[in-house]
Amino acid sequence: MTALDAARLPPTDHPRLLAGWAETGAITRYSGHRRRYGPLPGLDGPRLIELVSRSGLRGRGGAGFPTARKLRAVADGRGRRIVVANGCEGDPASAKDGVLLELAPHLVLDGIQLAARAVGANEAILAVHTGSRLLRTLAAALRDRGTGEVPVELAEVPRRYVASEESALVNHLTSGDARPTVTPPRPARRGVRGRPTLVDNVETLAHIALIARHGDGWFREAGTRDSPGTTLVTVGGAVALPGVYEIDLGMPVAAVLALAGGPVEPLQAVQIGGLGGSWLPLPYADGMPFTHEDARAVEAGLGVAALVALPVRACGIAETARVLRYLADESAGQCGPCMFGLPAVADDMAVLADGADRSGVVVRRLQERLGVIPGRGACAHPDGAARLAAGALRVFAADVARHARGDSCTWTGAPPWLPTA
Repeated sequence: MTALDAARLPPTDHPRLLAGWAETGAITRYSGHRRRYGPLPGLDGPRLIELVSRSGLRGRGGAGFPTARKLRAVADGRGRRIVVANGCEGDPASAKDGVLLELAPHLVLDGIQLAARAVGANEAILAVHTGSRLLRTLAAALRDRGTGEVPVELAEVPRRYVASEESALVNHLTSGDARPTVTPPRPARRGVRGRPTLVDNVETLAHIALIARHGDGWFREAGTRDSPGTTLVTVGGAVALPGVYEIDLGMPVAAVLALAGGPVEPLQAVQIGGLGGSWLPLPYADGMPFTHEDARAVEAGLGVAALVALPVRACGIAETARVLRYLADESAGQCGPCMFGLPAVADDMAVLADGADRSGVVVRRLQERLGVIPGRGACAHPDGAARLAAGALRVFAADVARHARGDSCTWTGAPPWLPTA
C-alpha cells in the first residue's frame, strides 16, 4: 500500500500533520510547504524546550514518554549531541510514519532542525528501512531544501521487527548490529557513537515543527489534558476503508472505526497498539477514548497507534498464534525470553488453536510462562508478545473453551486479519 492509498480520506475536520494532503490531495513540495508554514521560527533551544513542555506533547512512536523530558535530558548531556529521527516503523500493523514521510516530508525535516537546535546537536540522522521507497522521496526533499542549520544524513536500517527499537537503532548506527542492548544508560546519556542522542519518532518531530509555529495553546485545542493534540492512527482489519487517519486524541474507538468507513461485518474485538499491543472485546472497547491513559488503564498501550478490527467469524486464538509465531521469529534471539520463551508460547498457542489441549495442560502452561516472561529481556519485545497472548486467553475465553473440547480452527478459512508482513 502506498501513502496515497493509505491516506485516502481527509482525516479530520481540522487536520494538522496532513493539512496539505487533505486540502490538495498532493504530496507537499518545499515551495508549497514554505508558503503554508513560512520559515523556521527563530526560537532558541531553551524556549523551544519550554514550549514543548507546556504543550504536553508525548512521543508518538514508543511508550508516550513526555517529549520535553527527552529534550532536556539530551540538552544536559556532555559532548557533541546527535538527533535521530526514527521513521523505520517496524510494526506491520502501522503505516502512519510512511504516510507522513511521503506526504509531508518537510514537516518532519523542520522538526529535525528544531529538535537539533533545542538540544544543541550538530548532527542529525533520519532512519528508514533498507530499500524503502521513501529513500528516494527523502533524498529529493533534502536536495529541495538545500543546506539547513544541521546536516541530515539518511540511514538504512534492516527490515526487522526489533531493529528500530530505540537501543537497537542506536546500536546499529554505532556498530552496524541492529540488536537491542540492555539499558541504562539511555541514549540521552550515551547513544550513537557514545554521544548524547535524542531518538524521536518522525511524527513526534513533525508535531514539534507545528508547536514551534502555532504555540502550546493551539496544540492543546485538540486532544485531552493528558494526551493533547492529534495523532496519526492506522486502521485495518474488517473495515470499509483501511488506512491512515489523523484524529484528535480522545476520540472513542468506535468513532475511529467509523472514520474508516465502519465495520464491513459484525466484530468481536479490536487489537490496539500494534502486534505487541492487546486485544479489547467489543462492544466494551467502542466507547474507550483513544488516549495513552485509557489504553494504559486496560493494560494496553498506544506505542503503535493502530487499530485492527477482528470479525466474529475469525478465531482470535488462531490469529494470536499466527502473530506470536511471527514475533518469535522476528526476535533478536539474544536473551532467554526471546530465545526460549517466545517460541514456547507460540507453540502452545498453536496447539491450543488446533484443538489439541483437551486436558487443559497447555493453557495452564501458557499462563505460567506468560507470568515469568515480562521484564526479563533486553528490550520490551517479549513483554509485548506476552501481553498479546495473555489478552487473547482472556478476551477469547469462549474460543479457548471450544478448542479445549477438541474443536480446531480452519486456519485457511479466513484471511489473516492481523498483518505480519
